[in-house]
Amino acid sequence: METASELAVRLTKLSREQFWNVYTEFDWPEALSGERYCMKPELISIYGTELWDELDEAQRMRLSLYEIGNFFSLTLQGERPLVAGLSDRLYSKKVTEEATEYLHHFIDEENKHMIMFGVFLQKYLGKVYPEKKIVLDREYSKGEEELAFFCKVMVVEELGDYYNVKMMLDDAIEPIVKQVNWVHHRDESRHLGFGRRHLTELAEQWLPVWDDATKARFSDWLGAYIKSSWSDFYNPKMYDDAGMRDVAGTGYQIRKMALAHPATAAHRAKASKKLVNIFLRLGLLQEQPDL
Repeated sequence: METASELAVRLTKLSREQFWNVYTEFDWPEALSGERYCMKPELISIYGTELWDELDEAQRMRLSLYEIGNFFSLTLQGERPLVAGLSDRLYSKKVTEEATEYLHHFIDEENKHMIMFGVFLQKYLGKVYPEKKIVLDREYSKGEEELAFFCKVMVVEELGDYYNVKMMLDDAIEPIVKQVNWVHHRDESRHLGFGRRHLTELAEQWLPVWDDATKARFSDWLGAYIKSSWSDFYNPKMYDDAGMRDVAGTGYQIRKMALAHPATAAHRAKASKKLVNIFLRLGLLQEQPDL
């Protein structure tokens, strides 16, 4: 099997061949048409609930703008610590020389993504939704912090790519949204390939030396992290900004309803299937998490 270092050499070549300029890649329209969805309806957080059925087409389309705004904000906010963490690993003993060379491209592409999402959000929403996660200090066993970092990277990128793929070929949504999703997936397909291979090697290195208590603790943390990441898709402010308060109560009430609904639980399970199966196969999760 190809090692992460060997894969990094191939990915570096591809990144050079597909190098792009974030400032010339897009022809940003002055305004969105308002005649198309901004997020594919099946991906909207309340899709399949009774509340979704009660909304008229105009309300659904308005909500889709703030849903894509929240999704792009989550991706942007998730990429900030990713870039910082990857930068810390440049020219360190944590990665090989070949991987370091590829990480330069990885970081460059993630920085372009943040610019891309930032332009969209400021131009069409006038803001970026802030990050809600709180980072708590904790003690790590040997190798645990490194595995935790690349698991976080995998969660952000696998869940985001599920949405990208669903929207990047959809002619029914706003063309600029379709293009942003396509450009993001184009780079992320390489990032995901490297991340899966590197995470596999880290798991093979460290899991055999951990005791059962450490493995169980890590599995519990990872399941909770995935669940917490999904909860961010149900942003109360997003619902309030979309004018949902007059329809169904406060954003927090809508969030509570949506998170508990069987239809949304089924969506989270489906969208997480590939990600969860990777973690289960590697032994990083010991059981299917309740999402």
